[in-house]
Amino acid sequence: MQTLLSRPEYERMVAETRDARMKWWRDARFGMFIHYGAHTLLGRNEWAMALENWDIKEYEKVARGFKPEPGCTREWAKLAAEAGMKYMVLTTRHHEGYSLWDSKVNPYNVVAHSGGFDLVKEFVESCREFGLRTGFYFSLMDWHHPDGWRAAFDLDARARFNEFLWGMVQELIGGQYGKIDILWYDVSRPMESHEGWNSLQMNQRVRAIQPDIIINNRSKLPEDFSTPEEHLTATQGDWEACMTFNRISWGYLDSAQALPYSYNAHGILRMLQTVCASGGNLLLNIGPKPDGGVPAEAFEPLQTVGRWLKAHGDAVYG
Repeated sequence: MQTLLSRPEYERMVAETRDARMKWWRDARFGMFIHYGAHTLLGRNEWAMALENWDIKEYEKVARGFKPEPGCTREWAKLAAEAGMKYMVLTTRHHEGYSLWDSKVNPYNVVAHSGGFDLVKEFVESCREFGLRTGFYFSLMDWHHPDGWRAAFDLDARARFNEFLWGMVQELIGGQYGKIDILWYDVSRPMESHEGWNSLQMNQRVRAIQPDIIINNRSKLPEDFSTPEEHLTATQGDWEACMTFNRISWGYLDSAQALPYSYNAHGILRMLQTVCASGGNLLLNIGPKPDGGVPAEAFEPLQTVGRWLKAHGDAVYG
């Protein structure tokens, strides 16, 4: 059984290995974020389930229609490589609680619930085909699981929920998908501290399985890098600005909701200039269409950026 370190011991161990683990990430500078899930079918916002107060059973009916086209992740990876990006991060499970892999722990997933395929598996294969590092986004908050809100005040529910979360994390990083480069947590609610999430225990378990992995700061521990959202503000240590194209939604917006993309190629290059000058990374988000296709307006600016980076990459990488 793994011997758990105290927080000071753990943070010292993480700090001692950080430079070696982070070298590729510090050199990469530019990555693609993908927000994709059952919420995509609504075409309104990735928070639609909560903002519109959906009944869980009714939302489950929506999720049954989530059937991405095989090969969609390859289109994402191809575009990322053309854009000069060096890594990708996929929402394996957003706040709606719907898993995009064949989970045995969570039956509310794309295979068991919708009769689809293991999107995470295809995503990993696509990243490797195009030479991209692989990142898994994983939401701690869960609107679907009954203990997801009870955990705030019921200790038994908290224990069950944390075990549920660890079971899914273990599926993702436990070996079936090979080496994973980034674990990108999000939204640590309803608990207010790392103790509430057992983050110290969970992240030590993760690192024991994937010793080279890098972890962000959203499980209430500082870990390897911070994640300013929708702004390019440098923080102490390693940091990564995650940005949307349209400055309003991370998930897909249909034609009735969509706004013009705010960033052209010049705007993206200015963002890269800002983060590189301050020692950060840029993680630029795309919300694929319901079938998994990339929105048409993303291609031209990203491919233009890629042509510029092919000629002037020394100004960015490393």
